Amino acid sequence: MPRESGGSQKVLLQKSKVKFYFSTVRSRVVPILKRVEVGDYPSKIARLYGWSKQHVFYYLKKLEKAGLVRRKVRSSAVFYELTGRGQKVLTSCEGIVYSSGVYRLHKCQVLFPIVREGFYPADDFRKVEMVNWTALLGLIHGVAVRKTSRHWIVHVETLYGRSPGELFGLAKNLADRVARALMSKYSVLLGEGQIGKGYELAIDDPVAKLLSRYFTISTPKRKMDHSPGELEGEIDHLTKDAAIEYLLMPERMKKLERQILDLSSQVDDLRNDVYYMVQILKAISAPKENYCMPTKD
Repeated sequence: MPRESGGSQKVLLQKSKVKFYFSTVRSRVVPILKRVEVGDYPSKIARLYGWSKQHVFYYLKKLEKAGLVRRKVRSSAVFYELTGRGQKVLTSCEGIVYSSGVYRLHKCQVLFPIVREGFYPADDFRKVEMVNWTALLGLIHGVAVRKTSRHWIVHVETLYGRSPGELFGLAKNLADRVARALMSKYSVLLGEGQIGKGYELAIDDPVAKLLSRYFTISTPKRKMDHSPGELEGEIDHLTKDAAIEYLLMPERMKKLERQILDLSSQVDDLRNDVYYMVQILKAISAPKENYCMPTKD
């Protein structure tokens, strides 16, 4: 994207009069394009990044005018999707070729230990009586929260993205903002949040799409099924390490192919050497008048 001359450092999109400050391309344009790419609606984008909905709509209108996104209405909801030009801009800004597909992080909880209790008005939360204690359920900034005897738990909504790192970063940032709002509003003091166990990190997979029509496959690290609300089969990675292993699989396969080719070449050489040795043995064991030393090709 060429820059304008002068000190304003605005980015001028080719064949468009829409201008962006260079700093906002990285801080606003690219993040919004990434969320639009995976199908997030404007209010969800605002919630994930801690921006106002008006702020997100402002940039979406500029991106639409620049021809990078198009507006779509489904029932009464407004969505946006990338145009071909928008996809090219996002790819060039990111500077990477994405791996297999779109990841989905769901059932993600972030646990914040309670260091000092606060005051919680009865009208703000719903009480649920447990065996020996009372849980509180409510919404903070539109995000579900739950209080146990030792923690405030933030239930992060389902997130979509192009890498596990991006998703866990978004989940933690969203949960941290909710925790700060809890501390500010209810005078509770919370410790550092930790992502809890039980989350599922899934990716669309053609093998899973085929096999999950008939049965579910699971291992301690992964599960292959049709998750509720999803139309396609997918692989659920039950740990971060499992997701990393999945990402590394294509490179490992390429390495294995190279090793097989090298081994095949070595086997051919060995076969030629064995054949030559057999010919030598035959020549040695033949009568002297018929003796003829073979030559190696």
